[in-house]
Amino acid sequence: MLDHWIGSLSARLWVTTVVALAAGLTVFAGVLVYVFDHYPEQTLGRHEQMESVHHVTAGVRFDSAGVPVSVQLSKREAWLFETAASELKYRVLDAAGHVVLASSGTKADGPWLAGASLPDAAGIIVRSTIDGRPFFIATQRVARGGSAFFVQTATSARFVEALIELKVAPIPATVKTVVLVAFVIFGLVLPLTIYRVLRPLREASRAAARITPSHLKTRLSATGVPSEIKPLINAFNEALARLEKGFAVQQEFLAAAAHELQTPLTLIRGQIELEPTIEAKGLLLREVDLMARQVRQLLHLAEVSEAQNFDFAEIDAAEVAHDVVDYLTRKADAKQVKLSVQEDGALPEIRADKGALFILLKNIVENAINVSPADSIVLLTLDGASITICDEGPGIREDHLPLLFTRFWRAPGVEHDGAGLGLAICSEIAQAHDWRLTVSSRTVGTRFTVWL
Repeated sequence: MLDHWIGSLSARLWVTTVVALAAGLTVFAGVLVYVFDHYPEQTLGRHEQMESVHHVTAGVRFDSAGVPVSVQLSKREAWLFETAASELKYRVLDAAGHVVLASSGTKADGPWLAGASLPDAAGIIVRSTIDGRPFFIATQRVARGGSAFFVQTATSARFVEALIELKVAPIPATVKTVVLVAFVIFGLVLPLTIYRVLRPLREASRAAARITPSHLKTRLSATGVPSEIKPLINAFNEALARLEKGFAVQQEFLAAAAHELQTPLTLIRGQIELEPTIEAKGLLLREVDLMARQVRQLLHLAEVSEAQNFDFAEIDAAEVAHDVVDYLTRKADAKQVKLSVQEDGALPEIRADKGALFILLKNIVENAINVSPADSIVLLTLDGASITICDEGPGIREDHLPLLFTRFWRAPGVEHDGAGLGLAICSEIAQAHDWRLTVSSRTVGTRFTVWL
């Protein structure tokens, strides 16, 4: 489970993104705290002073002649200028520098900026001295008709320092809290985002898992897949197309070769039977019959490997099992083996190709007869979920079990004839029907089970 998580693309994206976010937020917070801590006047003090002069400028009211007559401020601004009259001041001056309006407690005479003209000071903040105390003076130009007026605000250095201390003190804690909350929220939401983004890949993986030799026409959809992954999907589909073509060529070759061999083998067998002078005629006929059987199995293999060759319908599996027993009775009698069918209750019909099921059961039962000793039983048991074939032979070695359904594989030391295709054909039929075909060795004999 841990290895799967470590190798997961979702986990890697989550870790990479969260680490990048943490690093970015940490750098941002560090820079923010550093700037506020080392340059508080430039970042907060000047901003507050410019805001103050803008508020006063916006509050200047003029009469019909274009002369300032009053300053209307918000309750907060008015309260500050009234309560802290010694620390906060404002004046409205005409172009000649004469005071027209002033805040409560502000002296009307005397320039606040020695040696600097009002137009030159407009829009900037200058440090100056008023009544021997340091102040920061902000000046703003106001145009009314053809006349120009100037609004000045004075904020004491002591007031600016107190304001900065009040605002800067909680900043580090606030920044840390915001960073932590953002980190937690992002870390929780990111998996949902990644899950949604990677959904096309999961769908493509599920589609790829459903592709089998009997479903080679299936292709992966590139709809909704990220553009970086589309070349991989397209390459996979092209590989499937090449594989399908190669598989079709193989099946056509098997079918054509088996079909072309049937007639010559029949003629050869007939010629051998008609020729009285041939020695070891029985051995030759046996070899010809074995070859003919292999040809038939190749034809069966080519047929069951193509889904369109199956004719599915509702059939009675018990009836097919009895047909198999009837077909192989003569072979079983020759080996003194008894064939028996056991039905566990009323069996429902199954959807299958009747001929294919017959071949599947025939191949397994025939193998069971071949390995069974005299006076033993091969039992077919049917219930609603499976068909089981049990024999009383020597069983199968554990290391041979994975190889049983491999084409042309035969266990070492097998005495009966065969081409190693019978169980491979059974496996193809089971796959085409979406059945499971399993095999296990018992204390005595072997059990094959077809899970319907």
